[in-house]
Amino acid sequence: MLRAASEEAGRAYKRQLLDLLDLRPGHTVLDVGCGPGTDLPALAERVGAAGRVIGVDQDPAMLATARERTAAAHTVEIREADAHALPVAPGTVDRAKIDRVLMHVRSPSEVLAQLHTATRPGARVGLVEPDWDTLAVDAEDLETSRAFTRYTTEKVVRHATVGRGLARLAVGAGFRVETVLATTPVFTDFEHGDHTLGLGRNTQQAVADGHIDRGRG
Repeated sequence: MLRAASEEAGRAYKRQLLDLLDLRPGHTVLDVGCGPGTDLPALAERVGAAGRVIGVDQDPAMLATARERTAAAHTVEIREADAHALPVAPGTVDRAKIDRVLMHVRSPSEVLAQLHTATRPGARVGLVEPDWDTLAVDAEDLETSRAFTRYTTEKVVRHATVGRGLARLAVGAGFRVETVLATTPVFTDFEHGDHTLGLGRNTQQAVADGHIDRGRG
């Protein structure tokens, strides 16, 4: 039951994102930073046989998985490229999404500028990014929880607070912001939370770097 609730926290925002994109048959959709292609089948289903889905990522291993996942989806194209140089013609994209990618790139503003160039007039874009500074871990030792959040924000994630600046960055890239939604995912299953947030890996590194006392928490 707890694991199901934790997994639902991740699925709910993805469903909401796809609904807000208002995907329609025949649309060309761009998934920037598609990773292993988790969302590509759902995108392809919504745009139908007349649509096209383009997944872009710079990690060959991730793209290999994406190709396997979408092998039967003939409307899906997988392209290896840097998000700062999107491999699509200007003004050809009807819908686009960036989901937990801007926090990792060199320049979020440059990526959004590229995306603005790629989209048609009237296109719709969905951006999803966390604000790691708001991360709260339910630990018995409150200071350890705070230390973990500080370590993650300052040492692990490149642009840890990009989530709070999405509207500003989008406007700066030339987009008009219609909707801003803030959600609070709650993970009650450690394994699923660890998979999504890297709790175990980051905690071990924080201890090794001396940011968290091994004897506390």
